Amino acid sequence: MHVIGIDGCPTGWVATLRALDGGPAERRVVKDLAPLLDLPAIAAMAIDMPIGLPDQIGPDGRGPEKALRPWLGARQSSVFSVPARAAVYAEDYAEANRLSLAHSEPPRKVSKQCFFLFPKIRALDGLLRAQPHGATLVHECHPEGAFMAMNGMKPLMHPKKVKGRVYPEGMNERQKLLIEVAGFDPAFLSEAPRGTGLDDCLDSAACAWSAARIARGEAVAFPADFERDSYGLPMVIRV
Repeated sequence: MHVIGIDGCPTGWVATLRALDGGPAERRVVKDLAPLLDLPAIAAMAIDMPIGLPDQIGPDGRGPEKALRPWLGARQSSVFSVPARAAVYAEDYAEANRLSLAHSEPPRKVSKQCFFLFPKIRALDGLLRAQPHGATLVHECHPEGAFMAMNGMKPLMHPKKVKGRVYPEGMNERQKLLIEVAGFDPAFLSEAPRGTGLDDCLDSAACAWSAARIARGEAVAFPADFERDSYGLPMVIRV
């Protein structure tokens, strides 16, 4: 059996494939997630992208983000707020803000960072609603949550980026955990294929480590008492 960790990248998605019990890893860059669901012998897939979109957003945001954010200390800003389903399906930023204001209490607008991810969120949402087996195979995770778990449930010291640029100390901190705790080959972690960033590749590897924990029943759910959206998709980050 194998597991897959997936992170978004400029050309689509970067996926790390690995045996459930560890060992050498393989990296793939794909434009469409659907073929990954058809791969044989996949025990679990973990993706750094929201799954489950509420119709209404309450104080402090969507349930998974609200539950995980306090654990991350100075890294909690990496868990951005996802608006209600109606706003995510708006293709115009002004319309997304209008719908977000209408479907949140207290009313809040959409960050540009989140808006630029809407096409990927919609692609994943549509795929999981169209393929029911995908909803049991694919799980939402968060790389910073994974690194926190590798670090003994303590947040990392350094960010991976500062002002949009890769921060060497933060990248080194994450590579060290992926090597010493997750057992990845240093050479594998030093390469970034065309169309990806090294930070995307490290996050994908962290998601693969989370996918193995999910498959073995070792992952922690944030929140533990999670809800499902109107399409039955679970709203939970698994660490």
